[in-house]
Amino acid sequence: MGKITDALQKAAKERIERLDKVVKIQEQKQVIVRKMKESKVDARLIPYFDPKSTVSEQYKSLTTNLMSLNKGRHPKTIAITSSIASEGKSVTALNLAITLSQAMHKPRILLIDADMRKGKMVNYLGVGPHKGLSEYLAGQVQLNEIIFNIDIEHLSFISCGAVPSHPAELLASLRMKDLLNQLSPQFEFILIDTPPVIPVTDAVIIGAQVDGVVVVIKAGETQRGMVQRAGELLNQAHAHVLGHILTGIEYFVPEYIYKYL
Repeated sequence: MGKITDALQKAAKERIERLDKVVKIQEQKQVIVRKMKESKVDARLIPYFDPKSTVSEQYKSLTTNLMSLNKGRHPKTIAITSSIASEGKSVTALNLAITLSQAMHKPRILLIDADMRKGKMVNYLGVGPHKGLSEYLAGQVQLNEIIFNIDIEHLSFISCGAVPSHPAELLASLRMKDLLNQLSPQFEFILIDTPPVIPVTDAVIIGAQVDGVVVVIKAGETQRGMVQRAGELLNQAHAHVLGHILTGIEYFVPEYIYKYL
């Protein structure tokens, strides 16, 4: 009887464990749906809501390519920009930062909104206004006052701050260079969202200070001449263009059709 009892107890235990596993999986799926409905995070940040979606997989491929550059010695500071406005650079930077934070379990990722003219990242992330890059570069706050953590593990964030009167001058200052020098040892990747290249000089200034630049292009809308001109401006500043990201592609995501940028 002892062996039979042991076998029955073992079978019951295994059945309970299977049921617990199913419940946990169901709960995890419900959390994803609940976050999408209740979270203040913008729905276009797909890796945050659904890390296994088609869009998320594309960003995973991109992060793999970044980490494999230069035989594994990847660029640490990367500017994300575009030729002109409305090409999806900010959402791209956010999705890339989230994907990197999911891939890099121990090292931390830092995302900086350096678009001090029309920065929107606090809106995308659903956080309130914070003192950020503009206040720091103006000497009004200390570094530890502008870095804060958001509801994404391993990802820290610096907002653009209030709109300054001379953003390009602040970005070209020694304080900006010192900032990157201070932050570089602390993070595995530092992604910097910048204004578009052609309308203003901000992206070119930052491009000359970072390890590499990624240029976002919107499919079916960005003119080839614009992309070429942006490349020329970056090359003149001796910025290293790592590559281009094509946005504006339609994917099917469960429960809705989503044009992600």
